[in-house]
Amino acid sequence: MKEADEEKRAGFVQGVGGDGKSLDEVNGSVQVPKNAGFWKTLMAYTGPGILIAVGYMDPGNWITSIAGGAQFKYKLLTVVLISSLIAMLLQAMSAKLGIVTGKDLAQLTRERTSKKMGIVLWVIAELAIMATDIAEIIGSGIALKLLFHIPLIVGIIITAADVLLLLLLMKLGFRKIEAIVATLVTVILLVFAYEVALSNPSIAGILGGYVPSSDVITNHSMLYLSLGIVGATVMPHDLYLGSSISQTRQLDRSDRNDIAKAIKFSTIDSNIQLFLAFIVNSLLLILGAALFFGTDSSLGRFVDLFNALSNSQIVGAIASPMLSMLFAIALLSSGQSSTITGTLSGQIIMEGFIRLRVPLWVQRLVTRLLSVTPVLIFAIYYHGNEAKIEDLLTISQVFLSIALPFAVIPLVIFTSSKTLMGEFANRTWVKYSAWVITVVLIILNIYLIGQTLMPYIETFLTDIQKIM
Repeated sequence: MKEADEEKRAGFVQGVGGDGKSLDEVNGSVQVPKNAGFWKTLMAYTGPGILIAVGYMDPGNWITSIAGGAQFKYKLLTVVLISSLIAMLLQAMSAKLGIVTGKDLAQLTRERTSKKMGIVLWVIAELAIMATDIAEIIGSGIALKLLFHIPLIVGIIITAADVLLLLLLMKLGFRKIEAIVATLVTVILLVFAYEVALSNPSIAGILGGYVPSSDVITNHSMLYLSLGIVGATVMPHDLYLGSSISQTRQLDRSDRNDIAKAIKFSTIDSNIQLFLAFIVNSLLLILGAALFFGTDSSLGRFVDLFNALSNSQIVGAIASPMLSMLFAIALLSSGQSSTITGTLSGQIIMEGFIRLRVPLWVQRLVTRLLSVTPVLIFAIYYHGNEAKIEDLLTISQVFLSIALPFAVIPLVIFTSSKTLMGEFANRTWVKYSAWVITVVLIILNIYLIGQTLMPYIETFLTDIQKIM
């Protein structure tokens, strides 16, 4: 009885949502048909998965995936596959957490920590949002410049204003947001499918690329790039987002069967959409392999890729300005779709960790400005130089790597807890698989952080030696 009373006071009893709902304005706003067939029910639950999936194909993934193909042809497709499977498991756990408890990951983490620790975790999560948003803002700003010759600084300011679009969409209903993001993702998929088809890749090479190779471990350069692909794929903010938007469907938490149904169809939706993200990331790597493998072209930046696609000396006879324009359109679509989900994640984290209740437009504007400000400062300082601004992408990946354990570890703990999840707690094989994945991700990200920061550390030490 004492344990049950403690659970009740904490708000963790299965089926109890607590005082504050996550994304209160859309929580439980989407109706789900009762006693409907499989496909009709799946359609009702389809939507949140696409908002999650855009985080796994945002502009931050592009350079890494295309560079992977350009340097090692199809060999790193197996890394894309493994990363996608990891994402599917973690996101299914995240959705289940929200459905069963009625709370999101940020709320639960805050409730089980002290006030001071809650603030620390909020700062870390907020930095992760900023890091993710930096890639999206840079991608959108550069795409606007490539497509419409808008100065980069102006383009960045325009991306800050797109938060107002999200406010309008929220008034129209959550399904409208899902539909718009789905449209943008479809544009990305079609553009890269078309460009890959033109590039005439090796089907045998693609299939062989999904077979694990020891070279990924023994080749240092390949290992480093593989870590970059994994690190850019598993996004901490998506875990917070998934635990919240899984609650947008109406649900009777007093009905065990209703909870089980919601978990089942939310997982199917998530897996379908993440499979779509897997296809897009595979297409990016295949495009890099088919067009740029064996060339001497530099593909470290978005502008480099844009220029390369219209250079016949690099990509051969298929080179054309149209390919470059399609690439820029896909980049803009990716940035805008990721921007919508990033802003939603910011609200979830702010409300969950510090319980800040302010007018919706203020909350969204503050979240957006936190992300735009560092990019804008860099853009002004370097006079709109794309090369310097894109260096922020490297720094942003470090923040994501640091923040990842603070999202993954609580997720595994909470979803494995029978006290919290009841009969819906992780099965034994899921629990141990999740812990192995968590430990491996942490080790890989620590290594990636070290490798990424090493050049900066060496430069700093060299400058110190010169001074002394």
